[in-house]
Amino acid sequence: MSLVYSEEQQLLADTAAEFLMAKSPVTAQRKLRDEGASGGSADGFDAALWREMVDMGWSAIPFPEALGGLEFGCKGLGAVFEQIGRNLSASPLLSSIVLGGSVIELAGSEAQQAEWMAALIGGDKRVALASDETPRHDPAAVALRATREGDGYVLTGTKAFVADGVGADAYIVAARTSGKAGDRDGISLFVVPADASALQVSPMKTIDSRNHANLTLNGVRVGAEALVGAEGNGLALLDAALDRGRVCLAAELLGATQSLFDTTVEYLKTRVQFDVPIGSFQALQHRAAWCYAHLQLARSAVMAGLAAMDDPALGAEARARMASLAKWKAGDAAHRISREAVQMHGGMGVTDELDVGLYLKRIRVAQASLGDGDFHCQRYGELTAAEA
Repeated sequence: MSLVYSEEQQLLADTAAEFLMAKSPVTAQRKLRDEGASGGSADGFDAALWREMVDMGWSAIPFPEALGGLEFGCKGLGAVFEQIGRNLSASPLLSSIVLGGSVIELAGSEAQQAEWMAALIGGDKRVALASDETPRHDPAAVALRATREGDGYVLTGTKAFVADGVGADAYIVAARTSGKAGDRDGISLFVVPADASALQVSPMKTIDSRNHANLTLNGVRVGAEALVGAEGNGLALLDAALDRGRVCLAAELLGATQSLFDTTVEYLKTRVQFDVPIGSFQALQHRAAWCYAHLQLARSAVMAGLAAMDDPALGAEARARMASLAKWKAGDAAHRISREAVQMHGGMGVTDELDVGLYLKRIRVAQASLGDGDFHCQRYGELTAAEA
């Protein structure tokens, strides 16, 4: 298992870095935030920028060639997401491609793949994954009910914290066809069109100013063809897609944390106090070294998680364990280093004048998304114990 990018993956990372620095720097995210606050687009991302990302082939990276993809794997995606994190670039790459697209790729029928894969890869349509129902991530805690009626299903319940839910063309909804919330069996996945009758989409505000929504399904009717995979066995499929999303989000966290660290070290070198740069103070040097060590540990965990997703020799449990390790450590390092970045910048660290606050807000949302540190520590322990 390689913990570094290959030559091709590094080339992709360099290309993404150059493109995003030119087309989507942090100032662009600040502009999106301000426009959203003044009643601008609720999408939370620049549609023209997303079209350029699609044209560069990023939306095709994870999918097999048979479905129109580039088959470049999660490590290829990780190279892109790290640069996305460095620049705080907003796009539906995670929600529509990595999460929603993975569900359809892994278990969609031929008809579903024909309807959606080309449209997703081409950027013509977007899907959003609706799995969580509570503030804390828990894929098994599905209470939204899907009841058989005639030759279809009726879905009733709510979904929360749906990433890029506003403006999506369809939702992949996790619903319970049997059992009760918390049971691992009895969860099924359905493709629900955004224009379905009795579906209500409500925008929700988050501190990172990204596109999130709550869904209310008041007896939404879908046909049997909306079911993705086998009825009642959706949790394994859901976890497989979520694990891809977790390692990509971990890579984004890594990029954001690296940028914060670089900015802070540069500030230590240039900020003068008592006629000397504050970076010459031993106490601050120790804190910077502590941050560097945690950042390198996070990089190793993230690279291992990305590689695990691409390793066909690993079982589902091993991949899940590495995904949880990557998400936990990336979030842990991000928390530690973002806190130090604010403190070492002093009073300016909490002002909107600096970009430090923008990184901090995005990091806090990304930490909670797809499972926080507590969730992944528990999951890693349970998976390790089960394997022993």
